[in-house]
Amino acid sequence: MIKNNPSIGIIGSGSWATALVKLLSENKTPIYWYFRSEETARSLIEEQHNPRYLTDVSLKVDKMNISNDINEVVRNATYLILVTPSAFLESELQRIEEDLNDKIIFSAVKGIIPESFLLVGEHLMQHYKVPIAHFGVITGPCHAEEVALERLSFLTIASATQEYAEYMAQQLKTKYIITNVSEDVIGTEYAAVLKNIYALAAGIAHGLGYGDNYQSVLMSNAIKEMKRFIKKRYKMKRNINDSAYLGDLLVTGYSLFSRNRTFGNMIGKGYTVNSAKSELNMIAEGYYAAKSAYTINKEQSKNQVKTPIINAVYKILYEGKNPKKTFLKLSGKLK
Repeated sequence: MIKNNPSIGIIGSGSWATALVKLLSENKTPIYWYFRSEETARSLIEEQHNPRYLTDVSLKVDKMNISNDINEVVRNATYLILVTPSAFLESELQRIEEDLNDKIIFSAVKGIIPESFLLVGEHLMQHYKVPIAHFGVITGPCHAEEVALERLSFLTIASATQEYAEYMAQQLKTKYIITNVSEDVIGTEYAAVLKNIYALAAGIAHGLGYGDNYQSVLMSNAIKEMKRFIKKRYKMKRNINDSAYLGDLLVTGYSLFSRNRTFGNMIGKGYTVNSAKSELNMIAEGYYAAKSAYTINKEQSKNQVKTPIINAVYKILYEGKNPKKTFLKLSGKLK
């Protein structure tokens, strides 16, 4: 049951965190926002915008409680939204001394925890004793940059507890954000992870000079691969063509705002992984997700599902395989 006068804490300070805070601040719910950097937090308060991400977005700082003390934010929040990149989330969680059991936690991370090869929800349940009934997912299709521009967009809010999903959906709903509610917590979270890998693949293809015809076949095969992967991990009735799955895949695979597509494009053009990471200067979740998804499927042993696109991206990023030769082999497996 939702407590009286609930508050929302944001753990993360990047572009997606900033976009979500922009939406939440249009409602009256108290916001507690954690910044690891005291200097960045101070700049935000003084300048009323995030000095590093979505810098053109004016924020209603007077409606927020901004702190570089993660425990202060957790202590005062009824709901927590995790928006820290997956590669750094566990180190932030380890800084929390407050009990997470009575918190309602939503993940907007869109990645797998590399230390455990688990989804954020699974990781919280196994390592922090957070009950499944207290966990949810915030997913797209929605880019932070289009939220900043107030372009009409959609969000999907999934939770095993419908009341919590509906509450969070209401808090994120604005005149330019339409929210939908789902009960497929694991499926939507996996979809948010996998679409970044496929967007990276789309970027590699573009960097190699493949055109729209090839991209359409690649995305068509990607949604079928996503369906096989998710069904193997968690079988339930779902329509893979819904916006939380196919829609999020398409926007991440095709949009110029997609950092995963941009990262892949660099790889296709001949950048090394390290040089692409350095020039992008932002986290491309698909890079970490490729290793995690490849490892998870490989551990299935005799029950592996066919994931030729994930395998190709993994081999390019982690085994140093030639992108052109790898995609020529991949092309023979697409239908």
